[in-house]
Amino acid sequence: MTSTLVTGIAELVTNDPERGPGPLGTVPDAALVVEGGRVAWVGPAAGAPAADAAYDVAGRAVLPGFVDSHSHLVFAGDRAAEFAARMAGEPYTAGGIRATVAATRAATDEQLTAQVARLVAEMRAQGTTTVEIKSGYGLTVHDEARSLAVAAQFTTETTFLGAHVVPEGSTPEEYVALVTGPMLRAAAPHARWIDAFCEEGAFDTDQARAVLAAGAAAGLRGRLHANQLGPGPGVRLAAELGLVAVDHCTHLTDADVAALRDAGTIATLLPGVEFSTRQPWPDARRLLDAGVRVALASDCNPGSSYTTSLPLCIALAVREMGMTPGEAVHAATAVGAAALARDDVGVLTPGSRADLQVLEAPSHLHLAYRPGVPLTHATWTAGRPVPQTAPAGGGPPGGARE
Repeated sequence: MTSTLVTGIAELVTNDPERGPGPLGTVPDAALVVEGGRVAWVGPAAGAPAADAAYDVAGRAVLPGFVDSHSHLVFAGDRAAEFAARMAGEPYTAGGIRATVAATRAATDEQLTAQVARLVAEMRAQGTTTVEIKSGYGLTVHDEARSLAVAAQFTTETTFLGAHVVPEGSTPEEYVALVTGPMLRAAAPHARWIDAFCEEGAFDTDQARAVLAAGAAAGLRGRLHANQLGPGPGVRLAAELGLVAVDHCTHLTDADVAALRDAGTIATLLPGVEFSTRQPWPDARRLLDAGVRVALASDCNPGSSYTTSLPLCIALAVREMGMTPGEAVHAATAVGAAALARDDVGVLTPGSRADLQVLEAPSHLHLAYRPGVPLTHATWTAGRPVPQTAPAGGGPPGGARE
């Protein structure tokens, strides 16, 4: 088993507070050793052990790979006209989901696979090494199952989101029965998680609860979209059920914040949505000061957040949501991993997966300091540098799985 010493690191972000100041656990003038796809050693370069090979990053920063814990990559078409209409003043109501459903149903498996490959390659080129991918644009038994089968080619973190919206021609009661019955049975073999959009115009508390309960009975862990379009009961439902995370959290009452804190449920914030819809920014500072853990994710989707860039989300969270650069990086790495119930990614400590990124910068601060600049010099997964473009033919990019 070959070991590699990564040296010349100006700043190493470990996300282990025992190794350096703050939650980032930064180590200056650092090195790390990779062996067998895992991190074998981290620390000051002066104390680095010998290894079979060396890789000098020449004064750049090294961070854990980003963990994008919320995305909708399996879709066809786009909604650029809808975005232009919003920028001209039309309100966002999530109604465009059905347009994407029609395009996705019409696409072939090969077209959907090529689309996901392209977006995963974009993510990887910007430092993301772990991605969660939801279904939700099929809304039939066949199309939800095939969407998850496509997603499972790229990640083990797949989420069944049959309860995205009620499709045309169905009532909420009929559709929930379909989601919790035949659709769940077809989707469960391809999924780790189950999700529901608990919002006015989508699914109410009782319906979301029924969906998550059926998923739990099938062995799927629960997630929830909640409090995106306005105040509502979704966040408190997530806390009541002890979900590991609840996503969006744009409109929160004091009771919502207290419920998240007391339950230990992570609030996953999705600033790309607010950027693309001109909704109010989530108040990350309020959550953090109350003791709630905050994750950041892209919510990449064709309607409300068509971005694969976690660096953009970090910059927005710092500029608009009250986070420090360190808090935002931590939210996009270690806390994103926690939102997926993972402790082997989002950190660089002995035993963790050697999923990392090398920045074209000496410090993590540059991710917020230099918004819009492509700062990812290299991305490694399982201890190996990976190509920065998708292979010909549209198949899964090498090293992108997980």
